[in-house]
Amino acid sequence: MAPSSTPQPRPNVLAIPTYVAGKPPVARPGLTSYKLSSNENPYPPLPGVLEAAAEAAAQMNRYPDMGSTALYAALGEAMGVPTEDLAAATGSVALIYQLVNAFCDPGDEVVYAWRSFEAYPIAVTSGGATSVQVPVTADGRHDLDAMAAAITDRTKVVIVCTPNNPTGPAVTQSELDAFIAKVPSHVVVVVDEAYLEFVRMDDAIDGIATYQRHDNVVLTRTFSKAYGLAGFRVGYAVAPAPLAGALRAVSLPFGVSHVAQAAAIASLSARAELFERVEDLVARRADLLARLREVGWELPDAQGNFVWFPLGEQALDFAAACGEAGISVRPFAGDGVRVSIGEAEAFDRVVEVAARFAS
Repeated sequence: MAPSSTPQPRPNVLAIPTYVAGKPPVARPGLTSYKLSSNENPYPPLPGVLEAAAEAAAQMNRYPDMGSTALYAALGEAMGVPTEDLAAATGSVALIYQLVNAFCDPGDEVVYAWRSFEAYPIAVTSGGATSVQVPVTADGRHDLDAMAAAITDRTKVVIVCTPNNPTGPAVTQSELDAFIAKVPSHVVVVVDEAYLEFVRMDDAIDGIATYQRHDNVVLTRTFSKAYGLAGFRVGYAVAPAPLAGALRAVSLPFGVSHVAQAAAIASLSARAELFERVEDLVARRADLLARLREVGWELPDAQGNFVWFPLGEQALDFAAACGEAGISVRPFAGDGVRVSIGEAEAFDRVVEVAARFAS
Protein backbone atom coordinates (compact mmCIF):
# COMPACT_ATOMS: atom_id res chain seq x y z
CA MET A 1 0.00 0.00 0.00
CA ALA A 2 1.33 3.42 -0.91
CA PRO A 3 1.93 5.74 2.04
CA SER A 4 -0.51 8.57 2.61
CA SER A 5 0.52 11.96 1.30
CA THR A 6 -0.18 13.57 4.67
CA PRO A 7 0.80 12.64 8.24
CA GLN A 8 -1.62 10.20 9.82
CA PRO A 9 -2.14 9.60 13.54
CA ARG A 10 -2.19 6.11 14.91
CA PRO A 11 -5.57 4.41 14.29
CA ASN A 12 -6.41 4.40 18.01
CA VAL A 13 -6.07 8.19 18.13
CA LEU A 14 -8.89 8.52 15.62
CA ALA A 15 -11.04 6.30 17.86
CA ILE A 16 -10.60 8.35 21.05
CA PRO A 17 -14.00 9.45 22.41
CA THR A 18 -14.49 13.14 23.06
CA TYR A 19 -14.60 14.22 26.69
CA VAL A 20 -17.74 16.24 27.36
CA ALA A 21 -17.22 18.76 30.14
CA GLY A 22 -20.03 20.13 32.26
CA LYS A 23 -21.40 23.28 30.67
CA PRO A 24 -21.92 26.60 32.44
CA PRO A 25 -25.51 27.74 32.85
CA VAL A 26 -27.18 29.97 30.29
CA ALA A 27 -28.27 33.30 31.75
CA ARG A 28 -32.03 33.54 32.26
CA PRO A 29 -33.75 36.91 32.80
CA GLY A 30 -34.73 37.39 36.41
CA LEU A 31 -32.99 34.23 37.59
CA THR A 32 -29.68 33.63 39.31
CA SER A 33 -27.99 30.84 37.37
CA TYR A 34 -26.16 27.92 38.98
CA LYS A 35 -23.64 25.45 37.61
CA LEU A 36 -24.40 21.96 38.91
CA SER A 37 -22.77 20.13 36.01
CA SER A 38 -19.14 19.52 37.02
CA ASN A 39 -19.14 18.25 40.62
CA GLU A 40 -17.25 21.33 41.73
CA ASN A 41 -16.99 22.52 45.32
CA PRO A 42 -19.21 25.63 45.40
CA TYR A 43 -17.25 27.34 48.17
CA PRO A 44 -14.61 29.97 47.36
CA PRO A 45 -11.00 29.26 48.36
CA LEU A 46 -10.08 29.53 52.02
CA PRO A 47 -8.03 32.67 52.73
CA GLY A 48 -4.89 30.75 53.73
CA VAL A 49 -5.02 28.65 50.58
CA LEU A 50 -5.61 31.67 48.37
CA GLU A 51 -2.68 33.51 49.98
CA ALA A 52 -0.37 30.53 49.48
CA ALA A 53 -1.34 30.34 45.81
CA ALA A 54 -0.85 34.07 45.31
CA GLU A 55 2.57 33.95 46.95
CA ALA A 56 3.56 31.03 44.73
CA ALA A 57 2.34 32.85 41.64
CA ALA A 58 4.93 35.55 42.32
CA GLN A 59 7.54 32.93 41.36
CA MET A 60 5.97 32.05 38.02
CA ASN A 61 9.26 32.75 36.26
CA ARG A 62 10.72 29.63 37.90
CA TYR A 63 10.01 25.99 37.15
CA PRO A 64 8.07 24.04 39.79
CA ASP A 65 9.70 21.35 41.91
CA MET A 66 9.58 18.43 39.48
CA GLY A 67 9.84 15.99 42.37
CA SER A 68 6.89 17.56 44.25
CA THR A 69 9.08 17.17 47.34
CA ALA A 70 7.15 19.38 49.73
CA LEU A 71 3.80 18.09 48.49
CA TYR A 72 4.87 14.47 48.94
CA ALA A 73 6.12 15.25 52.44
CA ALA A 74 2.79 16.85 53.37
CA LEU A 75 0.77 14.01 51.85
CA GLY A 76 2.94 11.37 53.48
CA GLU A 77 2.50 12.97 56.89
CA ALA A 78 -1.25 13.42 56.43
CA MET A 79 -1.84 9.79 55.48
CA GLY A 80 0.99 8.08 57.32
CA VAL A 81 2.56 6.63 54.18
CA PRO A 82 6.15 6.75 52.86
CA THR A 83 6.78 9.35 50.18
CA GLU A 84 8.12 6.71 47.79
CA ASP A 85 4.54 5.37 47.68
CA LEU A 86 3.22 8.60 46.14
CA ALA A 87 2.86 9.92 42.60
CA ALA A 88 1.40 13.34 41.80
CA ALA A 89 -0.20 14.36 38.52
CA THR A 90 -2.38 16.98 36.88
CA GLY A 91 -5.56 15.71 38.49
CA SER A 92 -6.36 12.09 39.25
CA VAL A 93 -7.50 11.67 35.64
CA ALA A 94 -3.88 12.03 34.51
CA LEU A 95 -2.99 9.06 36.68
CA ILE A 96 -5.37 6.86 34.65
CA TYR A 97 -3.49 7.83 31.49
CA GLN A 98 -0.20 7.09 33.24
CA LEU A 99 -1.43 3.70 34.48
CA VAL A 100 -2.32 2.64 30.94
CA ASN A 101 0.98 3.98 29.65
CA ALA A 102 2.99 2.24 32.36
CA PHE A 103 1.29 -1.16 32.44
CA CYS A 104 -0.47 -1.83 29.12
CA ASP A 105 0.93 -2.93 25.79
CA PRO A 106 -1.18 -2.26 22.69
CA GLY A 107 -4.24 -4.48 22.80
CA ASP A 108 -4.04 -5.22 26.51
CA GLU A 109 -7.33 -4.95 28.34
CA VAL A 110 -8.56 -2.55 31.01
CA VAL A 111 -11.71 -3.65 32.82
CA TYR A 112 -14.03 -1.12 34.42
CA ALA A 113 -17.71 -0.58 35.19
CA TRP A 114 -19.96 1.31 32.80
CA ARG A 115 -21.45 3.75 33.05
CA SER A 116 -18.58 5.23 35.03
CA PHE A 117 -16.09 8.09 34.70
CA GLU A 118 -16.12 9.07 31.04
CA ALA A 119 -12.36 9.68 30.94
CA TYR A 120 -11.68 5.95 31.32
CA PRO A 121 -12.39 4.98 27.70
CA ILE A 122 -10.52 8.08 26.52
CA ALA A 123 -7.40 7.19 28.50
CA VAL A 124 -7.55 3.53 27.56
CA THR A 125 -8.01 4.21 23.84
CA SER A 126 -5.32 6.89 23.74
CA GLY A 127 -2.88 4.39 25.24
CA GLY A 128 -3.66 1.80 22.59
CA ALA A 129 -5.28 -0.57 25.08
CA THR A 130 -8.75 -2.12 24.89
CA SER A 131 -11.69 -1.22 27.12
CA VAL A 132 -13.75 -3.98 28.66
CA GLN A 133 -16.86 -2.28 30.01
CA VAL A 134 -18.99 -4.21 32.52
CA PRO A 135 -22.51 -2.80 32.97
CA VAL A 136 -23.43 -1.44 36.38
CA THR A 137 -26.45 -2.92 38.10
CA ALA A 138 -29.93 -1.44 37.84
CA ASP A 139 -29.24 0.65 40.96
CA GLY A 140 -25.96 2.02 39.62
CA ARG A 141 -23.57 -0.26 41.53
CA HIS A 142 -20.46 -2.05 40.36
CA ASP A 143 -21.14 -5.68 39.44
CA LEU A 144 -17.87 -6.88 40.92
CA ASP A 145 -18.57 -10.56 40.23
CA ALA A 146 -19.08 -9.79 36.55
CA MET A 147 -15.97 -7.60 36.52
CA ALA A 148 -13.90 -10.43 37.99
CA ALA A 149 -15.32 -12.81 35.40
CA ALA A 150 -14.37 -10.36 32.62
CA ILE A 151 -10.64 -10.60 33.45
CA THR A 152 -8.68 -12.52 30.80
CA ASP A 153 -5.06 -13.27 30.04
CA ARG A 154 -4.92 -9.87 28.30
CA THR A 155 -6.14 -7.89 31.31
CA LYS A 156 -3.51 -5.64 32.85
CA VAL A 157 -5.63 -3.13 34.82
CA VAL A 158 -9.04 -3.13 36.49
CA ILE A 159 -10.61 0.09 37.79
CA VAL A 160 -13.07 0.36 40.67
CA CYS A 161 -14.58 3.86 40.78
CA THR A 162 -15.94 4.36 44.29
CA PRO A 163 -18.15 6.28 44.75
CA ASN A 164 -19.01 5.68 41.13
CA ASN A 165 -19.20 8.78 38.98
CA PRO A 166 -21.87 9.47 37.75
CA THR A 167 -24.25 6.96 39.37
CA GLY A 168 -23.29 7.54 43.02
CA PRO A 169 -23.06 4.25 44.98
CA ALA A 170 -19.81 3.25 46.69
CA VAL A 171 -18.23 -0.17 47.14
CA THR A 172 -17.91 -1.54 50.67
CA GLN A 173 -14.66 -2.82 52.16
CA SER A 174 -16.05 -6.37 52.25
CA GLU A 175 -17.00 -6.19 48.58
CA LEU A 176 -13.62 -4.78 47.61
CA ASP A 177 -11.73 -7.41 49.60
CA ALA A 178 -13.70 -10.21 47.95
CA PHE A 179 -13.08 -8.71 44.53
CA ILE A 180 -9.33 -8.25 45.00
CA ALA A 181 -9.09 -11.88 46.10
CA LYS A 182 -10.39 -12.89 42.64
CA VAL A 183 -7.99 -10.67 40.68
CA PRO A 184 -4.69 -12.23 39.54
CA SER A 185 -1.75 -10.74 41.40
CA HIS A 186 -0.13 -9.40 38.21
CA VAL A 187 -3.19 -7.27 37.38
CA VAL A 188 -3.20 -3.71 38.75
CA VAL A 189 -6.32 -2.91 40.77
CA VAL A 190 -7.05 0.82 40.66
CA VAL A 191 -9.35 2.14 43.37
CA ASP A 192 -10.43 5.55 42.10
CA GLU A 193 -11.39 7.51 45.20
CA ALA A 194 -11.95 10.99 43.77
CA TYR A 195 -14.96 11.45 46.07
CA LEU A 196 -13.86 9.54 49.16
CA GLU A 197 -14.27 12.50 51.52
CA PHE A 198 -18.04 12.52 50.87
CA VAL A 199 -18.65 8.85 51.75
CA ARG A 200 -20.96 8.23 54.72
CA MET A 201 -21.83 4.55 54.91
CA ASP A 202 -21.25 1.41 56.92
CA ASP A 203 -18.23 -0.68 55.97
CA ALA A 204 -16.69 2.15 53.97
CA ILE A 205 -13.41 1.44 52.22
CA ASP A 206 -10.18 2.13 54.07
CA GLY A 207 -8.02 2.75 51.03
CA ILE A 208 -4.75 3.15 52.88
CA ALA A 209 -5.15 -0.12 54.76
CA THR A 210 -6.16 -1.84 51.53
CA TYR A 211 -3.13 -0.78 49.50
CA GLN A 212 -0.85 -1.68 52.40
CA ARG A 213 -2.15 -5.26 52.28
CA HIS A 214 -1.65 -5.77 48.54
CA ASP A 215 1.22 -5.41 46.06
CA ASN A 216 -1.10 -4.64 43.15
CA VAL A 217 -3.47 -1.96 44.51
CA VAL A 218 -3.25 1.69 43.46
CA LEU A 219 -5.39 4.45 45.01
CA THR A 220 -6.10 7.54 42.93
CA ARG A 221 -7.26 10.68 44.68
CA THR A 222 -7.68 14.36 43.93
CA PHE A 223 -7.69 17.87 45.37
CA SER A 224 -10.37 18.92 42.86
CA LYS A 225 -13.52 17.95 44.77
CA ALA A 226 -13.52 18.16 48.57
CA TYR A 227 -10.48 20.44 48.61
CA GLY A 228 -11.91 22.81 46.01
CA LEU A 229 -8.83 23.02 43.76
CA ALA A 230 -10.45 21.91 40.50
CA GLY A 231 -8.89 24.83 38.64
CA PHE A 232 -5.35 23.90 39.68
CA ARG A 233 -5.37 20.21 38.66
CA VAL A 234 -3.67 18.27 41.45
CA GLY A 235 -4.18 14.55 41.87
CA TYR A 236 -2.10 11.85 43.49
CA ALA A 237 -1.75 8.10 43.64
CA VAL A 238 -0.92 6.01 46.69
CA ALA A 239 0.60 2.66 45.76
CA PRO A 240 3.36 0.20 46.64
CA ALA A 241 6.70 1.82 45.79
CA PRO A 242 7.34 -0.10 42.54
CA LEU A 243 3.94 0.89 41.15
CA ALA A 244 4.22 4.50 42.31
CA GLY A 245 7.67 4.67 40.77
CA ALA A 246 6.31 3.48 37.44
CA LEU A 247 3.68 6.22 37.52
CA ARG A 248 6.29 8.86 38.27
CA ALA A 249 8.49 7.52 35.46
CA VAL A 250 5.82 8.14 32.80
CA SER A 251 4.58 11.44 34.23
CA LEU A 252 4.85 14.70 32.36
CA PRO A 253 7.93 16.60 33.65
CA PHE A 254 6.89 19.61 35.74
CA GLY A 255 3.27 18.54 35.29
CA VAL A 256 2.01 19.89 38.63
CA SER A 257 2.61 23.63 38.72
CA HIS A 258 4.28 25.46 41.59
CA VAL A 259 1.04 27.31 42.34
CA ALA A 260 -0.92 24.04 42.41
CA GLN A 261 1.59 22.39 44.73
CA ALA A 262 1.51 25.36 47.11
CA ALA A 263 -2.30 25.42 47.17
CA ALA A 264 -2.48 21.68 47.82
CA ILE A 265 -0.03 21.89 50.71
CA ALA A 266 -1.97 24.79 52.22
CA SER A 267 -5.22 22.84 51.77
CA LEU A 268 -3.80 19.91 53.73
CA SER A 269 -3.02 22.33 56.54
CA ALA A 270 -6.59 23.66 56.40
CA ARG A 271 -8.34 20.28 56.43
CA ALA A 272 -10.37 21.06 59.54
CA GLU A 273 -12.01 24.06 57.91
CA LEU A 274 -12.34 22.35 54.55
CA PHE A 275 -14.00 19.28 56.01
CA GLU A 276 -16.55 21.47 57.79
CA ARG A 277 -17.57 22.51 54.30
CA VAL A 278 -17.66 18.88 53.21
CA GLU A 279 -20.03 18.07 56.08
CA ASP A 280 -22.29 20.88 54.93
CA LEU A 281 -22.30 19.48 51.38
CA VAL A 282 -23.11 16.01 52.73
CA ALA A 283 -26.04 17.51 54.66
CA ARG A 284 -27.23 19.27 51.50
CA ARG A 285 -27.01 15.97 49.64
CA ALA A 286 -29.18 14.24 52.23
CA ASP A 287 -31.72 17.06 52.15
CA LEU A 288 -31.92 17.03 48.34
CA LEU A 289 -32.33 13.26 48.23
CA ALA A 290 -35.12 13.41 50.80
CA ARG A 291 -36.95 16.11 48.85
CA LEU A 292 -36.60 14.22 45.56
CA ARG A 293 -37.93 11.03 47.11
CA GLU A 294 -40.88 12.98 48.49
CA VAL A 295 -41.90 13.96 44.94
CA GLY A 296 -41.72 10.36 43.77
CA TRP A 297 -38.15 9.62 42.73
CA GLU A 298 -36.38 6.33 43.40
CA LEU A 299 -32.71 7.26 43.20
CA PRO A 300 -29.49 5.29 43.63
CA ASP A 301 -27.51 5.69 46.81
CA ALA A 302 -25.47 8.91 46.61
CA GLN A 303 -22.03 8.82 48.22
CA GLY A 304 -20.31 11.50 46.13
CA ASN A 305 -21.09 15.20 45.84
CA PHE A 306 -23.82 14.57 43.28
CA VAL A 307 -27.08 12.71 42.71
CA TRP A 308 -28.00 10.57 39.71
CA PHE A 309 -31.33 10.56 37.87
CA PRO A 310 -31.71 7.32 35.86
CA LEU A 311 -33.80 8.98 33.18
CA GLY A 312 -32.86 6.89 30.16
CA GLU A 313 -34.12 8.49 26.97
CA GLN A 314 -35.49 11.48 28.90
CA ALA A 315 -32.03 12.61 30.02
CA LEU A 316 -31.63 15.39 27.46
CA ASP A 317 -35.17 16.66 28.03
CA PHE A 318 -34.57 16.83 31.78
CA ALA A 319 -31.29 18.71 31.28
CA ALA A 320 -33.01 21.15 28.95
CA ALA A 321 -35.76 21.77 31.51
CA CYS A 322 -33.14 22.46 34.17
CA GLY A 323 -31.43 24.84 31.75
CA GLU A 324 -34.67 26.75 31.28
CA ALA A 325 -34.77 27.10 35.07
CA GLY A 326 -31.25 28.55 35.12
CA ILE A 327 -29.52 25.34 36.29
CA SER A 328 -26.85 23.55 34.27
CA VAL A 329 -26.64 19.81 34.92
CA ARG A 330 -24.69 17.00 33.23
CA PRO A 331 -26.76 14.77 30.95
CA PHE A 332 -25.53 11.41 29.65
CA ALA A 333 -27.69 10.76 26.61
CA GLY A 334 -29.73 7.58 26.91
CA ASP A 335 -28.67 6.94 30.50
CA GLY A 336 -29.40 9.72 32.96
CA VAL A 337 -28.49 13.06 34.46
CA ARG A 338 -25.98 13.91 37.17
CA VAL A 339 -26.70 16.90 39.40
CA SER A 340 -23.89 18.23 41.57
CA ILE A 341 -24.37 19.23 45.18
CA GLY A 342 -23.77 22.95 45.00
CA GLU A 343 -25.59 26.03 46.18
CA ALA A 344 -28.57 25.08 48.34
CA GLU A 345 -30.70 27.85 46.84
CA ALA A 346 -30.54 26.08 43.46
CA PHE A 347 -32.27 22.97 44.74
CA ASP A 348 -35.79 24.40 44.84
CA ARG A 349 -35.67 24.64 41.05
CA VAL A 350 -34.09 21.21 40.68
CA VAL A 351 -36.89 19.66 42.75
CA GLU A 352 -39.53 21.55 40.75
CA VAL A 353 -38.17 20.17 37.48
CA ALA A 354 -37.74 16.69 38.96
CA ALA A 355 -41.34 16.65 40.18
CA ARG A 356 -42.54 17.15 36.58
CA PHE A 357 -40.48 14.14 35.46
CA ALA A 358 -41.21 11.89 38.44
CA SER A 359 -43.80 9.81 36.65
